[in-house]
Amino acid sequence: MSRYYRGMSRDAPEKRSTSKQMRSATVYSTLRTQILHGEFGPSEPLKPQQLASSMGVSLSVVREALQQLIGEGLADRHANRGFSVPAFSDLRWQQIAEARRTLESSMLRMSIERGDVEWEARVRGSHHRLYRTPLRAATDDPYISDEWASAHHAFHRALLDGCGNPVLLETFDRLWTASELARRWAERGPVRDYVTEHSRLEEATLARDADAAADLLGQHLTLTAAALSS
Repeated sequence: MSRYYRGMSRDAPEKRSTSKQMRSATVYSTLRTQILHGEFGPSEPLKPQQLASSMGVSLSVVREALQQLIGEGLADRHANRGFSVPAFSDLRWQQIAEARRTLESSMLRMSIERGDVEWEARVRGSHHRLYRTPLRAATDDPYISDEWASAHHAFHRALLDGCGNPVLLETFDRLWTASELARRWAERGPVRDYVTEHSRLEEATLARDADAAADLLGQHLTLTAAALSS
């Protein structure tokens, strides 16, 4: 066999693998958005065969995407019953909230102790962006906007990244994604005064009042969990 054809035989599987990964990433992104926007409701089945048919991809591509969603806490897998969106009142949401209160309060104290002036600027800048970003894309939209969700995550991460510990920050990112669905569901209930909550949190943090900041953060995280059980 010529060198040209030997190269072809090696490259073909790699190209197929890359193409499959790209399709899986697209399906994952689409399903993630649909779940977060409420197009699939709590406990609703996520049927791989049906999804594969509607999206024009193979069953294995859909299963890979669903596995990613499971890793983020946006889907569940049930023995002999396939996949579904997590249940609304699942105890897991309360456990995630407890984990976040424990972790993030400690990280915020570390940030206040270790953070420099550049960290203060990131906190101030991310809060300004969050403050200026509308919660919803339209007045009659029941769901928060993707822009606000992004700004919200950036602000909370900025509060904590002064801790200087990448392992803790990676753990925060995983817990944030896992709790995002619960927070969006809770947002469909009574309207919260996010502006005041975030402003008080920023003020206490930049004043280097660790006790007040940690207490405010704990209250902020508790409200979401409480909304789910109300």
